Amino acid sequence: MQFTSEQRLDDGVLEREFTLGDIPGILWTPASASASTPVPLILLGPAPLGLRKMYPRLVARAQHSAAEGFATATIELPGSGDRPRWPAAEQARTDLRRAVEAGETVSDEIIDAFILPLVEKAVPEWQSALDALLALPEIGGPVGYSGGVISIGVRLAVVEPRIVAAGLFAGSFVPRAMFEEARQVTIPLHILLQWDDEGNDRQAALDLFDAFGSKEKSLHANMGGHTGVPQFAGDAAAQFFTRHLK
Repeated sequence: MQFTSEQRLDDGVLEREFTLGDIPGILWTPASASASTPVPLILLGPAPLGLRKMYPRLVARAQHSAAEGFATATIELPGSGDRPRWPAAEQARTDLRRAVEAGETVSDEIIDAFILPLVEKAVPEWQSALDALLALPEIGGPVGYSGGVISIGVRLAVVEPRIVAAGLFAGSFVPRAMFEEARQVTIPLHILLQWDDEGNDRQAALDLFDAFGSKEKSLHANMGGHTGVPQFAGDAAAQFFTRHLK
């Protein structure tokens, strides 16, 4: 991991951009974090829109988490931002957008073509990032995962034992194959669902929640579209991570 820039935000949070090989990322640490007082870590999953476009939402989440005493980090997803274009994913994304805009049912084939390769590529990258982040003296764990493409969160919850709790956003399409993986998830889960999400299959989100094998799982549904998540929903997610990471 190589840090490429740093700045102090108004609330004292240290923001550092980094690269991990050719993967860009951002780390935010609260002012209290140090080698003598390492802090827990939350991995912030981005949407596949590019970190620059997602930055205002990501930094808001990071500052909220820092106020609770957590470090947060995010990395650019494969094929997003300035990373090399991924022709198959671009085509699948185009097909998905066309179906949604036409009011058509998005086929399983389109969902699989877009999401499954993304999961296969992104999860090992997240694990490499986690190796590097936990090697920093001011980061001590435990680790949580928050938001982003829900299928990536599901896979990470299954294969990465260092992640002990996850807050997932039921706002992305889920391949049928991920339902079987969801049954293997056993860590505590906090699931956020926007009831009127125009680009999401509500019933599929409910079915996925039902499939999770965790003994502790909660579903928080709010009225409104994809970007209409109320502030108090973020507060509830912060309380969830405080219970499980501190």
